[in-house]
Amino acid sequence: MTTTPATATDRFRAGIVGPEGRAPVVSVGNLAMGGRGKTPTVAVVARLLLEAGERPAILSRGYRRRLAEDGVVVVSDGRQLQADLDRAGDEPLMLARQVPGAAVLVCDIRAMAAAVAETRLGATVHVLDDGFQHRSLARDVDIVLVAPEDLRDRRLPFGRLRSPVSDLRRAHAVVVTGAPDEAAAAAGAIETIVDRAKTELFTLRHSLGTARWLEPPGTTGGPAPGSEVVALAGIAGPDRFVRSLEADSWKVAGLLAFRDHHRYTRADLMRIAEAAAGRPVLTTEKDAVRLLPLRPLPAAVAVVPLVATIEPEAAFRAWLLGQVAGVRA
Repeated sequence: MTTTPATATDRFRAGIVGPEGRAPVVSVGNLAMGGRGKTPTVAVVARLLLEAGERPAILSRGYRRRLAEDGVVVVSDGRQLQADLDRAGDEPLMLARQVPGAAVLVCDIRAMAAAVAETRLGATVHVLDDGFQHRSLARDVDIVLVAPEDLRDRRLPFGRLRSPVSDLRRAHAVVVTGAPDEAAAAAGAIETIVDRAKTELFTLRHSLGTARWLEPPGTTGGPAPGSEVVALAGIAGPDRFVRSLEADSWKVAGLLAFRDHHRYTRADLMRIAEAAAGRPVLTTEKDAVRLLPLRPLPAAVAVVPLVATIEPEAAFRAWLLGQVAGVRA
């Protein structure tokens, strides 16, 4: 007697649900743990594909989502949101808001999410969020984010590297983050590691967009640079957020730092309001999606978007679209 596997995940592993389709897969990943600009890069890649007429699907595992459902969660079908923070996780929900038109799906088995994206949502290309160490879904294009300090770091648990620096040899593109001088030096070191005939080098640049009030919904405007503010960040490397604000002329009176993906509570909000003491609170887009369910907020909170560009912009766009076209050739 044959027993049907009980869950969607079990059925997929047993071959009852088919494998991923044939749409190209573009992976964006890191060598190191967190804070390298992976999520902004995913958004850049998805927007470029949308502009080229593709129907991209962003595939994520939904790290630290509160409700880890069996099977695939469609966070956005490319037209509207279909899942909340608990089911989606903060980064997938943020990406769904940042890149309207792109589908966003969450599943531990991202090959299953790819199959759903193609068969149900008509996806023509996949963007694999945090995929460099995810080998069960075949990738056609590997983009890897590297910070200068990664080249001097050690593997877990003695350092922050998830993969050795030598693994950059299997990347199709390396995107270097960090201050211009340090990034240039790191790019020179990377050139000695990779095969430049097979691996392109680009640079990730960050800038801050215009702050906007988080509530009430639809509010326009926000505090202007030069104002005295309190920074709020539950991300990897909150000090980098403060440095970016200060470089943009904000007067940061203090930082409220929480661990990455922290789920805010009412008690946290009271602590934030007390620290703000009537001053505006500036936070990130990733934090904003975790604050929205707690509205109304006891302090004036504004979100400052992070604007990412991969440079040279025209060269990266041409390279990306050429890679996708080459997969189909």
